Amino acid sequence: MTVHLAQLRAFVAVLDEGGFSAAADALGVSQSAVSHAVTALERALKAPVLLRQGRPRPTAFGERILAHARAAVAAAVAIDDLVALRDGVPRGAIRLGAPPSVCQGLLPGLLTRWKADFPEVEITVFEGEDDEVAGWLAGSAVELAVLVDPPPGAGVVVGADAFHALLRRDHPLAGEASVSVTDLEDDPFLLSCGGCESHVREVFRLARAPFAPAHRIREMGTLLAMVRSGVGVTVVPGLTAAMLDARLVLVPLDQRVTRRLVLSGPPGRPWHPAAETLVAAADPPL
Repeated sequence: MTVHLAQLRAFVAVLDEGGFSAAADALGVSQSAVSHAVTALERALKAPVLLRQGRPRPTAFGERILAHARAAVAAAVAIDDLVALRDGVPRGAIRLGAPPSVCQGLLPGLLTRWKADFPEVEITVFEGEDDEVAGWLAGSAVELAVLVDPPPGAGVVVGADAFHALLRRDHPLAGEASVSVTDLEDDPFLLSCGGCESHVREVFRLARAPFAPAHRIREMGTLLAMVRSGVGVTVVPGLTAAMLDARLVLVPLDQRVTRRLVLSGPPGRPWHPAAETLVAAADPPL
């Protein structure tokens, strides 16, 4: 059996780009070349790796080899970029995963700084919930990520984000210097289930308050719309401030709960050289 890098690259690109035509555009080759490469991979492996009906998706066997294929492609790209790095200028393409509030509240400043300092590094941002982002990094779907409360030593801390009560601006408590979560018991509580649930539960535990959400909301946009409409109140990270309009306000909580935001490369394997440079540039924290 002989598997070539071009075959693995085509396989990964079809899944990441959502189709053969988009993969061809991303790779700068013809659609026929991508199709032939995937067919050749399946012939070499003696098993199908893609289900081609509708949007392509991996077969059970394709799913098993996908992480290895990503790692092989990423390693080849990293080697190419290491060669280019010999002149002392970091370059390459970096995919960066981060939660929504981080994408809006922290990344704009970080991306601006990186663009000025490392113009040869092309960064593409992927937005996902906390667990999704960690999975992308572990599975080589991204080279860099902002992780929430990872184990110590995982990377560089780029933020310590405290949780706040999110209220309508006309709420009776909106003008307070701080509130306890027990002060919100008269309002229906809206729970953000997109990755912050453990932190919100900790707020209630510290307050010795009953935890009984009226609604469970995954999308941040939906959560903000429901608070804005007067459906209830919630608790969110401070970086959410970047997503608010004048009708909403954040009020500090008496129960001090924070999340550590850590910029990191993948666990257990070498980092892309450009990712190492970006992380090093963020130490000390911004």
